[in-house]
Amino acid sequence: MSQINAIAKNIFKEKDIFYLGRGIDYATALEASLKLKEISYIHSESYAAGELKHGTIALIEKGINVIGIITDENLVKKTVSNMEEIITRGAITTIVASETTIKQIDKSLFNNIIVVPDTNIYISPIVTIIPLQLLAYFVSKEKGLDVDKPRNLAKSVTVE
Repeated sequence: MSQINAIAKNIFKEKDIFYLGRGIDYATALEASLKLKEISYIHSESYAAGELKHGTIALIEKGINVIGIITDENLVKKTVSNMEEIITRGAITTIVASETTIKQIDKSLFNNIIVVPDTNIYISPIVTIIPLQLLAYFVSKEKGLDVDKPRNLAKSVTVE
Protein backbone atom coordinates (compact mmCIF):
# COMPACT_ATOMS: atom_id res chain seq x y z
CA MET A 1 0.00 0.00 0.00
CA SER A 2 2.91 2.37 0.63
CA GLN A 3 3.91 2.01 -3.03
CA ILE A 4 0.44 3.09 -4.16
CA ASN A 5 0.50 5.99 -1.71
CA ALA A 6 3.89 7.08 -3.10
CA ILE A 7 2.48 7.08 -6.64
CA ALA A 8 -0.48 9.15 -5.41
CA LYS A 9 1.90 11.72 -3.92
CA ASN A 10 3.46 12.12 -7.37
CA ILE A 11 0.23 12.52 -9.32
CA PHE A 12 -2.25 14.33 -7.07
CA LYS A 13 -1.50 17.73 -8.64
CA GLU A 14 -2.02 16.51 -12.20
CA LYS A 15 -4.76 17.96 -14.39
CA ASP A 16 -5.06 14.96 -16.73
CA ILE A 17 -4.38 11.23 -16.37
CA PHE A 18 -4.93 8.53 -18.97
CA TYR A 19 -5.59 4.80 -18.54
CA LEU A 20 -4.89 2.19 -21.23
CA GLY A 21 -5.93 -1.45 -21.47
CA ARG A 22 -6.70 -4.12 -24.05
CA GLY A 23 -9.48 -6.66 -23.93
CA ILE A 24 -10.79 -7.16 -20.41
CA ASP A 25 -8.11 -4.76 -19.11
CA TYR A 26 -9.88 -1.97 -20.99
CA ALA A 27 -12.95 -2.53 -18.81
CA THR A 28 -10.73 -2.14 -15.75
CA ALA A 29 -9.24 1.03 -17.24
CA LEU A 30 -12.73 2.48 -17.66
CA GLU A 31 -13.64 1.79 -14.04
CA ALA A 32 -10.32 3.08 -12.69
CA SER A 33 -10.67 6.31 -14.65
CA LEU A 34 -14.22 6.78 -13.43
CA LYS A 35 -13.19 6.28 -9.79
CA LEU A 36 -10.36 8.80 -10.10
CA LYS A 37 -12.73 11.39 -11.60
CA GLU A 38 -15.42 10.77 -8.99
CA ILE A 39 -13.33 11.32 -5.90
CA SER A 40 -10.29 13.36 -6.94
CA TYR A 41 -11.84 15.65 -9.60
CA ILE A 42 -8.89 15.05 -11.92
CA HIS A 43 -9.77 14.85 -15.59
CA SER A 44 -9.20 11.24 -16.54
CA GLU A 45 -9.87 9.25 -19.67
CA SER A 46 -9.45 5.61 -20.55
CA TYR A 47 -8.69 4.26 -23.97
CA ALA A 48 -8.42 0.88 -25.59
CA ALA A 49 -4.67 0.54 -26.08
CA GLY A 50 -5.15 -0.77 -29.61
CA GLU A 51 -6.92 2.45 -30.57
CA LEU A 52 -4.00 4.62 -29.51
CA LYS A 53 -2.97 5.49 -33.07
CA HIS A 54 -6.47 6.65 -33.99
CA GLY A 55 -6.08 10.14 -32.55
CA THR A 56 -5.52 9.41 -28.89
CA ILE A 57 -1.75 9.55 -29.30
CA ALA A 58 -2.11 13.27 -30.07
CA LEU A 59 -3.07 13.85 -26.43
CA ILE A 60 0.16 12.36 -25.10
CA GLU A 61 2.80 14.94 -24.24
CA LYS A 62 5.90 15.13 -22.09
CA GLY A 63 5.13 14.65 -18.41
CA ILE A 64 1.58 13.32 -18.76
CA ASN A 65 0.74 10.35 -16.54
CA VAL A 66 -0.49 7.20 -18.21
CA ILE A 67 -1.52 4.06 -16.35
CA GLY A 68 -1.47 0.83 -18.32
CA ILE A 69 -3.20 -2.36 -17.26
CA ILE A 70 -1.58 -5.58 -18.45
CA THR A 71 -3.05 -8.79 -17.03
CA ASP A 72 -3.90 -10.80 -20.16
CA GLU A 73 -0.97 -13.05 -21.10
CA ASN A 74 -2.07 -13.04 -24.75
CA LEU A 75 -1.95 -9.25 -25.04
CA VAL A 76 1.26 -8.37 -23.19
CA LYS A 77 3.44 -7.66 -26.23
CA LYS A 78 0.79 -5.53 -27.93
CA THR A 79 0.01 -3.49 -24.82
CA VAL A 80 3.70 -2.98 -24.00
CA SER A 81 4.24 -1.84 -27.59
CA ASN A 82 1.51 0.77 -27.14
CA MET A 83 3.03 1.87 -23.84
CA GLU A 84 6.44 2.21 -25.53
CA GLU A 85 4.88 4.64 -28.00
CA ILE A 86 3.75 6.91 -25.20
CA ILE A 87 7.08 6.56 -23.39
CA THR A 88 8.87 7.92 -26.48
CA ARG A 89 6.63 10.97 -26.24
CA GLY A 90 7.73 11.62 -22.66
CA ALA A 91 4.85 10.17 -20.67
CA ILE A 92 5.30 9.10 -17.07
CA THR A 93 4.08 5.53 -16.89
CA THR A 94 2.62 3.24 -14.29
CA ILE A 95 1.59 -0.29 -15.10
CA VAL A 96 -0.57 -2.76 -13.24
CA ALA A 97 0.46 -6.28 -14.22
CA SER A 98 -0.18 -9.78 -12.94
CA GLU A 99 2.52 -12.02 -11.50
CA THR A 100 2.64 -13.90 -14.81
CA THR A 101 2.53 -10.98 -17.22
CA ILE A 102 5.22 -9.02 -15.36
CA LYS A 103 7.66 -11.82 -16.26
CA GLN A 104 7.20 -10.92 -19.94
CA ILE A 105 7.78 -7.20 -19.42
CA ASP A 106 10.99 -5.17 -19.38
CA LYS A 107 10.43 -3.48 -16.03
CA SER A 108 13.05 -0.82 -16.73
CA LEU A 109 10.69 0.82 -19.24
CA PHE A 110 8.20 1.98 -16.63
CA ASN A 111 8.31 4.56 -13.86
CA ASN A 112 6.03 2.58 -11.52
CA ILE A 113 4.92 -1.03 -11.43
CA ILE A 114 2.10 -2.53 -9.37
CA VAL A 115 1.90 -6.32 -9.39
CA VAL A 116 -1.38 -8.09 -8.64
CA PRO A 117 -1.91 -11.81 -8.03
CA ASP A 118 -2.65 -14.15 -10.92
CA THR A 119 -6.26 -15.18 -11.32
CA ASN A 120 -8.65 -16.33 -14.02
CA ILE A 121 -8.65 -13.70 -16.76
CA TYR A 122 -12.43 -13.27 -16.50
CA ILE A 123 -12.27 -12.24 -12.86
CA SER A 124 -8.96 -10.35 -13.12
CA PRO A 125 -10.75 -6.96 -13.11
CA ILE A 126 -11.90 -7.68 -9.53
CA VAL A 127 -8.28 -8.12 -8.42
CA THR A 128 -6.83 -5.39 -10.62
CA ILE A 129 -9.27 -2.64 -9.68
CA ILE A 130 -8.37 -2.77 -5.99
CA PRO A 131 -4.95 -1.04 -6.25
CA LEU A 132 -6.41 1.42 -8.75
CA GLN A 133 -9.25 2.30 -6.37
CA LEU A 134 -6.68 2.73 -3.61
CA LEU A 135 -4.71 5.02 -5.90
CA ALA A 136 -7.79 7.19 -6.43
CA TYR A 137 -8.40 7.19 -2.67
CA PHE A 138 -4.83 8.27 -1.84
CA VAL A 139 -4.86 10.94 -4.57
CA SER A 140 -8.05 12.36 -3.05
CA LYS A 141 -6.58 12.29 0.45
CA GLU A 142 -3.45 14.09 -0.81
CA LYS A 143 -5.70 16.78 -2.24
CA GLY A 144 -7.45 17.10 1.13
CA LEU A 145 -10.81 15.95 -0.23
CA ASP A 146 -13.54 14.06 1.61
CA VAL A 147 -13.66 10.74 -0.23
CA ASP A 148 -16.89 9.80 1.54
CA LYS A 149 -18.78 12.80 0.17
CA PRO A 150 -17.75 13.43 -3.44
CA ARG A 151 -19.36 16.53 -4.94
CA ASN A 152 -22.20 16.27 -7.43
CA LEU A 153 -22.35 12.49 -7.16
CA ALA A 154 -25.76 10.94 -6.58
CA LYS A 155 -25.64 7.83 -4.40
CA SER A 156 -28.96 6.69 -5.84
CA VAL A 157 -30.88 7.36 -9.02
CA THR A 158 -33.63 9.86 -8.26
CA VAL A 159 -34.57 10.94 -11.79
CA GLU A 160 -35.36 8.90 -14.88
